[in-house]
Amino acid sequence: MIDSGWMLALSGGLVGAIIGFVARRSHFCTMAALERHWYANDDNPLRAWALAAFTALIATQLLSAAGLVSIDQSFYLTEPLPIAGAIVGGLMFGLGMALVGTCGFGALVRLGGGNLRALVVLTGLGLAALAAQRGITGHVRVALLDPLAIDLSGLGGQSAGTLLSRAIGFDVSLILALILGLAGLWWVFRSASFRADRSRLAAGLVIGLAIAAGWVITSFFAARALYPVQLEAGSFVMPVGDTILQIITVTGELPDYGVGLIVGVFLGAAVSAFRSDDMRWEACDDARELSRHLLGAFLMGTGGVFALGCTIGQGVSAVSVMAISAPIVMMSIAAGARMGLGLLMEGNAFGFLADWRATDTKG
Repeated sequence: MIDSGWMLALSGGLVGAIIGFVARRSHFCTMAALERHWYANDDNPLRAWALAAFTALIATQLLSAAGLVSIDQSFYLTEPLPIAGAIVGGLMFGLGMALVGTCGFGALVRLGGGNLRALVVLTGLGLAALAAQRGITGHVRVALLDPLAIDLSGLGGQSAGTLLSRAIGFDVSLILALILGLAGLWWVFRSASFRADRSRLAAGLVIGLAIAAGWVITSFFAARALYPVQLEAGSFVMPVGDTILQIITVTGELPDYGVGLIVGVFLGAAVSAFRSDDMRWEACDDARELSRHLLGAFLMGTGGVFALGCTIGQGVSAVSVMAISAPIVMMSIAAGARMGLGLLMEGNAFGFLADWRATDTKG
């Protein structure tokens, strides 16, 4: 069974179906969470995302301590740290996310309900990711961003746990993970309104545990399969491009866990939409909206590759292995999204800075 190349993809499909179902049912979306935080003073969607990240962190680190996960082989921790790519790519991804109204993961969930705008976004995102990884924009990355990467191997690597352990002389990775995770969960659950929101609470827990399950599954196959297996848990940029290649080409290469995850999220979201009688065809209203979605898709696909992840890849998966790239990328994504929303809703990408200065002066 393990040697069957399809088992890895099927495992990803099962995990993805669970994620897609709960995400569609609870309207789990990072872009919507940020927008409601900034414009509606509603932190519950943001707390659901944080719950997923901190749940994944605690579960993954406990599994690693038990020897069930080989997170040291994760590409989020491979040298060198692409600091320039993390910042530039994060800004690009956040801006594209604002133009589209969601990220790659959210687009998959929307596609499950019949949203054809999401199909446009995913197609553009996948092609842009392939170009940034292997094509013309990849030359830009190699020439301008890769030379600015920082090699941290001499300090212990890109994991916050290993960096701190090297600094004090003994392994404190699990202790650090538990401190960070429990502090994060304290912030999440201190809100009474969030504790009462069972749908979002369940979504955060399930998605966080599903990311941890991805590390377990790919670690298991990597140790036993007779073919190379990339350790991964969940990302929705490059795997979208790989899924497109699987659909349109015949190379003899079987789909991996990431491709299975993409298909599974779509199917799970479709089942959820069908059960909720929430399936309907939606398309762009005019050429202007279409062009905005295409530009946003290009920025997300390119920026996601530059930053080595998206709101789920860096925001949850990389957090779960304590990669120091995670906060850098997520702050950059948030900044890019805020500029994009400012441009769309206020006509000024940097208007929020003036508001912040005014508030700070009054304070």
